[in-house]
Amino acid sequence: MAFEAALIIMAAGMGSRFGGLKQVEPVGPRGEAILDFSVYDAKKAGFTKVVFVIKHQIEEEFKRLVGERIAKQIPVEYVFQETDKLPKGYVCPQGREKPWGTAQAVWCCREAVNIPFAVINADDFYGASSYRKIIEALKGGSECCMVGFRLSNTTTENGYVSRGVCRIEGGRLAEINECTKIDAECRCEQEDGTKVQLPKDAVVSMNMWGMRPDVFRFFESEFLRFLDENLDSKKAEFYLPSVIDQLISTGRKQVQVLVAEDKWYGVTYREDKEMVVKAIQKLVEEGNYEGL
Repeated sequence: MAFEAALIIMAAGMGSRFGGLKQVEPVGPRGEAILDFSVYDAKKAGFTKVVFVIKHQIEEEFKRLVGERIAKQIPVEYVFQETDKLPKGYVCPQGREKPWGTAQAVWCCREAVNIPFAVINADDFYGASSYRKIIEALKGGSECCMVGFRLSNTTTENGYVSRGVCRIEGGRLAEINECTKIDAECRCEQEDGTKVQLPKDAVVSMNMWGMRPDVFRFFESEFLRFLDENLDSKKAEFYLPSVIDQLISTGRKQVQVLVAEDKWYGVTYREDKEMVVKAIQKLVEEGNYEGL
């Protein structure tokens, strides 16, 4: 029986720093978005289904600009992440505008995904080798894995980025430390304004995870715990790395770390687009995306 795997693409965020719906921003020579290339790479690696996590607010535009095109290449399903999509018995507080975070996005997929799966951001270009690494790990029986990137391959000249810096022991993820305000030279600005140099070859998480459907039970229990503590908050977010950290610290899962040496591309800021367009154009000219 052929191996089946789903690719969950988190696309509900509106891209506040970018200034628009960057999930569908054209970056390819024929108007393709980053996620067109992501799905191409994923399908070629062996993924058999795509699940888009979006908001109803962007559904029509998203399907028209991207979704309908991708559905011609691979089976597609939609899951909706909304502020009021909560476990039974919980009611979203008045005034809450943002969804509850990346871990809520994954939790929302629990009824749509019953096969091994990977999770990615819609606006990150991870490169073909990343999908090959993660599907081979899932095929090999890995219960939980992560594709990480070298810090120096994930910064931008156009502002600060936030990255989860990983501590790795024996090829397994031991801890993720969230560092905000990292500049192009891999220096992290502290609250007092001083800058700490981070190792340029440090492995960082870019939210590319591989898991099996049994983790949804853990996401459910962690979401309940989070809501019990933060339900009245208008800004608190249920983050995917936090759930992964709990999986590790409680001994429920070991997370295999797969390191990609490719350069990551993304459009955190609108000024990043030119660099991404040039990089993808080069890959297309080299014949990496024939038939897209």
